[in-house]
Amino acid sequence: MPELRRSLSLPLVVLYGVGVTIGAGIYVLLGATAGKAGIHAPVSFAMAAIVMAFSAATFAELSARLPVSAGEAAYVRAGFGSAGLSLLVGCLVISSGVVSSAAITVGSIGYIQEFLDLDRYVLVPVILLFMGGVAAWGIKESVTFASLFTLVEAGALVAIIVLGLMDRPEILSNIPKVFPSPTDLPAWTAISGAALLAFFAFIGFEDIVNLAEEVEQPARIMPLAILITLVVGTVLYFLVAAVAVFSVPLEELAASQAPLSLVFGQITGASPILITAIAIVATLNGVVIQIIMASRVVYGLGKQGSFPAAFASIHPRTQTPVIATGTVVLVVLVLAMAFPVDRLAEWTARIVLVIFSLVNGSLILLKARKIPAPDGAFTAPFWVPVGGLLTCLALLAIDVTTGV
Repeated sequence: MPELRRSLSLPLVVLYGVGVTIGAGIYVLLGATAGKAGIHAPVSFAMAAIVMAFSAATFAELSARLPVSAGEAAYVRAGFGSAGLSLLVGCLVISSGVVSSAAITVGSIGYIQEFLDLDRYVLVPVILLFMGGVAAWGIKESVTFASLFTLVEAGALVAIIVLGLMDRPEILSNIPKVFPSPTDLPAWTAISGAALLAFFAFIGFEDIVNLAEEVEQPARIMPLAILITLVVGTVLYFLVAAVAVFSVPLEELAASQAPLSLVFGQITGASPILITAIAIVATLNGVVIQIIMASRVVYGLGKQGSFPAAFASIHPRTQTPVIATGTVVLVVLVLAMAFPVDRLAEWTARIVLVIFSLVNGSLILLKARKIPAPDGAFTAPFWVPVGGLLTCLALLAIDVTTGV
């Protein structure tokens, strides 16, 4: 049977991770996050980053211990010793990928409609058929395609930050205002509630682990790629959110279907056509990367015997799991046609928090049993997965209590 091809280097894997993270995040959810947290939106992104940091270190170690597709399912099987729980996690990972991809697809519509006066029900199928074709094309080709998109979308965020600070230099001195007083309970409640949406904006680094069988030196490259992705995303998100909340009236920002186009137009006075085009690139990049991730988990579960063997089949020419990819695209299409972006984003975040809780629990159990990591592999202190488990559970509890 044909095998997946090991052809991905560190730069390609980092660009893959950054691409899915920022494409699925700031371009889609900046307005919604500002609507919940107001001027404190940057703090919501920072809070989400803290939650992610613990889990990122956990994933970094586990990706070196078990460099396989359907990584989360394999981690839970190794930690908990339960095939049933492993299968549940694999299904949750697939669910997060398809729901996230649907959210990004819906989020891209507002930008695309700036150019094309077409209904959502026309645009969604066209987008997904094209992105599914890219995902099935070949892993190096599709990740290279996504990486070129990533350079464009990251460059646009840097441009917004630089232009915003040039237009309003006082933003830097006003940044302390985004942090409320420790006793301002209503503000912290709003920040915590918005953190669930902001958490969605960081989803992406964990997708990297599902490329493990296609990475050249997974034990070395995977941990580095995960940590670099998180750092880059955090810096970009905080600064872009700060520029946005100090440049645009919050009511307009919260109501916008194309928030970064609004910010760009406000700080430059120029036509937002270029940034709108880049936002389309960014969101479509997020779609294709999430499709790749979900299809690799379906493939991995088929290979492990948890799903029908047909899902583990590899096309001999493209060396990609075409059946798994097509199935994922079909499910994404149904969800994108049926639900709004904020609902899809919140569902994704909740699913991912459950997955992260179980993955952190798995590393806790592996360390408690003193099962060693491979020689030279990245290892995190014991308190890191404990912190990851507690922060994920805390954000889920906040979601329940605030009714986000």
